[in-house]
Amino acid sequence: MGLEQNRLAMLLAVLHRHAGIACYDQDVFVNAVGGVRISEPAADLAVVLAIVSSLTDKPIPEKLAVFGEIGLAGEVRPAPRVRSAEGGGQARLFPCDHPRANQPKQKIDGIEIVSVASVAEAVRSFKK
Repeated sequence: MGLEQNRLAMLLAVLHRHAGIACYDQDVFVNAVGGVRISEPAADLAVVLAIVSSLTDKPIPEKLAVFGEIGLAGEVRPAPRVRSAEGGGQARLFPCDHPRANQPKQKIDGIEIVSVASVAEAVRSFKK
């Protein structure tokens, strides 16, 4: 259950190559509550930030919704999920559902949208 092994290996390689965070000396396990299988690529960025959180001992903020597909070049691809998270009371979305160039022109009440273009930028933003 959890995340497919090949997908996890790709995410770890991208994290190392594009954000300078190596996990080759770590045992990395990804699991989801209730044995849910993570097959949605929009979960990539959340998985990567969970790994960074574990390695740095910095907890992920309670009201943070994270989603975005990660490509081999370290880019964060859009995932149309802002509206679905809006009703859940999340205070901050990271990143938004559009690439930076297409960021929404209007604010969404009660939600801060943080847009990132790459894994490296997401990791830097998270570490702040």
